[in-house]
Amino acid sequence: MKRRDLMATGIAAMAASIAPMAQAARVPIKKAVLGSMLPKDLPDWKSKFAAGKEAGFTHIEMGTVEDAKEEAAIAKASADTGLKVHGVMNAAHWKYPLNSSDSSVVDESMKGMRTSLRNAKAWGASTVLLVPAVVSPKAPYADAWTNSVKQIKILLPEYEKAKVMIAVEEVWNKFLLSPLEMSRYIDQFQSPYLWGYFDVGNVVLTGYPQDWIRTLGKKRIAKVHIKDFRFKNRVAEFVDLYDGEIDWKEVHRAFADIGYDGVATVELRGGDLDYLRDVSKRFDRILEGE
Repeated sequence: MKRRDLMATGIAAMAASIAPMAQAARVPIKKAVLGSMLPKDLPDWKSKFAAGKEAGFTHIEMGTVEDAKEEAAIAKASADTGLKVHGVMNAAHWKYPLNSSDSSVVDESMKGMRTSLRNAKAWGASTVLLVPAVVSPKAPYADAWTNSVKQIKILLPEYEKAKVMIAVEEVWNKFLLSPLEMSRYIDQFQSPYLWGYFDVGNVVLTGYPQDWIRTLGKKRIAKVHIKDFRFKNRVAEFVDLYDGEIDWKEVHRAFADIGYDGVATVELRGGDLDYLRDVSKRFDRILEGE
């Protein structure tokens, strides 16, 4: 073999070995949008759902709705457009923390979770997101753990009967501050209807999303929230995807490592159809490992 032929062969072999590493495989995660992000100037839920579908989303996460007529309108909008409601974001857990020492506050929180369950059944959703506790000077950490567990155990039989999962989220509530702790919190219930709802952006101040993903693993993560985050000039803020500090290639790699193939909902500010299309394209970049 001539020298130039040998060099050409070697270069071709090197290129072939590099190509698979350069292009990551798309993770099979389903793209969802938050209901509150849909264009607010559209007249009804059907037209809003249609906009979400046109922007490139296949699923949607809705907030808790108390009014039965609105609940029915959302169910019809989903059926008519094909944009599937995959989850319900409980609305009562911040104003009425489940771990409160005030029984009237806990009663309102439990009522909110039961309304969310009603929504989930009406819409065919598989999860209800719950912020399980809010730690404060008047609500110590240990009590937040004990009290919230007690109330969730009361709710679980109702959710099990409906075949809907409670998915606890880590947020800026000074509770469940590490992936090891969140894993322990989930595991203690020993229930197939108590999972974690992992938010990529919420952990950036104190940790790394890829670490949380691998620690929690596929058996604990029911759903995912996607948003970007940056800490600039001592101000913490959530920003558009790829405008923040998150290493999305590492996040993609972590999801691929654990084999996560569920739903991820983008949780950002709302906007018009063009804005939603841009969000959807940026979401695709994350799923493709760019």
